[in-house]
Amino acid sequence: MSVRKEVLGLYRKIFRLSRNWQSADSSQTAAEKQYIKDEARVLFRKNQNITDENEIREHIKEANIRIEMALHYKTPYPRHVNIPQNVLAPLTSKLKKAQKRKIKESIPLYWKSYEDVTK
Repeated sequence: MSVRKEVLGLYRKIFRLSRNWQSADSSQTAAEKQYIKDEARVLFRKNQNITDENEIREHIKEANIRIEMALHYKTPYPRHVNIPQNVLAPLTSKLKKAQKRKIKESIPLYWKSYEDVTK
């Protein structure tokens, strides 16, 4: 029952953030507010059927990280991922298992839900 309260509180927190959001570029404020609302709706609806408490806690942690990063960097959009250069294969060859694993490990927590939505 406490997880449900946590999730609902997080949902309210995100919408409060969108209501009070001020962009670094004042011409983009309305678009960024709408992005925050849309992103929250999409991700919460996508994950509404998850019942595993550990997985729910991971999503809560991811949401809190994304909120803190948005406030810190003054942008609601996810930060880009930097993949270590020594992991990438030349254009003519395929990626090996170890390289694929390293790429997967280099993706930060806050990017995981974003990748699922864009596919």
